Formats: sequence, C-alpha cells, structure tokens
Amino acid sequence: MGMIENDWLQELEPEFHKPYYKELYKFVRAEYSSTQIFPPADDIFNAFHFTPLSEVKVVILGQDPYHNVGQAHGLCFSVKPGQDIPPSLVNIYKELHDDLGCPIPNNGYLTKWAKQGVLMLNTVLTVRAHMANSHRGKGWEEFTDAAIRALNKQDRPIVFILWGSPAQQKKKMLDNPKHLILEAPHPSPLSAYRGFFGSKPFSKTNTFLEQHGMAAIDWAIENI
Repeated sequence: MGMIENDWLQELEPEFHKPYYKELYKFVRAEYSSTQIFPPADDIFNAFHFTPLSEVKVVILGQDPYHNVGQAHGLCFSVKPGQDIPPSLVNIYKELHDDLGCPIPNNGYLTKWAKQGVLMLNTVLTVRAHMANSHRGKGWEEFTDAAIRALNKQDRPIVFILWGSPAQQKKKMLDNPKHLILEAPHPSPLSAYRGFFGSKPFSKTNTFLEQHGMAAIDWAIENI
C-alpha cells in the first residue's frame, strides 16, 4: 500500500493509529497475498496522490473500485487506458456532452480531472476480483469518512457531486455553508434515466467555481 505523502497526511495520519485501521491493514495485506485484489496495491491511495487536499475544488464520490482485470487504478469511475469504457462512465460522458458539448472520448482515463482539483474518491478503496462490494464493511468507510470530514471543514468553497444513494448518505457530514452539494441518481444504466441525464453537474460546478473566483474545470477528456 503506497503511503500518502502530501498534505492529506496531516489530516489522515491519526486514522492509521486507530484500532479499526490496524485491522483493516491486516485484512487488506492478507487479501493481496492470497487472492486477486484491485486496484494494484500501489494505486490504492491514488485519489489522494493525484489531488492534494489544498487543491481540491470538486469531490466526486464513488462506491468501490471496478472489479475486472486492468480497470481500477484508484480513481472512482476512471479506468486505465486501453480498457473499455464502463457503462456508468459512458453515461457520464453522454451527460457531459449534453451539458457542455464535450466530445465523447475513446478512453475512460480521468486523471486530467484529478489533476485539476477533482477528488475522485471511492468510499471503499479495494475489492476482490469479480466480486463487487467484497471489501465493504471492513473499515475503508471509516477511513474515507475521515477524508470527507476533512474536506467539509476546509475554509473555502468545494463542490460535492453525490450520485446515487450511497454517496448521498454522506450528505449528513457536509454542513459547511460554503460548499455546494449536487445530488442526482447514479449514472449506471439502471438509474441514469431517473434524473441523472439532464442534471447538468458539470456546468453547475463550473458556474459555482467561477462565481467564487476559481478557475473552471476543463472537463473534456482527449482521445488517446
């Protein structure tokens, strides 16, 4: 597990000493040593690596990593280059095209967003191959809740994009009036037509950022 080394460490370091995290660490180490786990161990904390706390302008919350070979690399909804674009991301791209006119790219590699201040955080950071939610309830939720609380107390405006009920359950932790919370159904094919399409999260985010003197996000993902 590649350690967190940037300014997230000050906020999250106390978690590493708590009993739940010590149990989580033992569990995750045993899982990686005995079966196929995603993402690769060095990518577990990539959301924090790519987007330092002081640079976070937008938060997108996911659930757990993709569980098929070669997909997950530590950013929610994003897949490595060369992988097929997953159905939820296909729908995110459709909404992005309808909202801002961005071309639909040939890949699902979203590091461009992360490097502009979009924290792309799953609430569970590891998963067994081909077993969705297999690491749910093992302690990751407590760890990522600590990250959400750290974001909530930041003394600057941040946009929180909550897609689907699991992400929306975190809303109760977001009581800082400086922040904007955008809620919509999950972009999965099962629910996207219930209000995700037409929710315009990308333009709403950019309008809010610009109103508060921050640069808008360039959401367009280039072809590879």
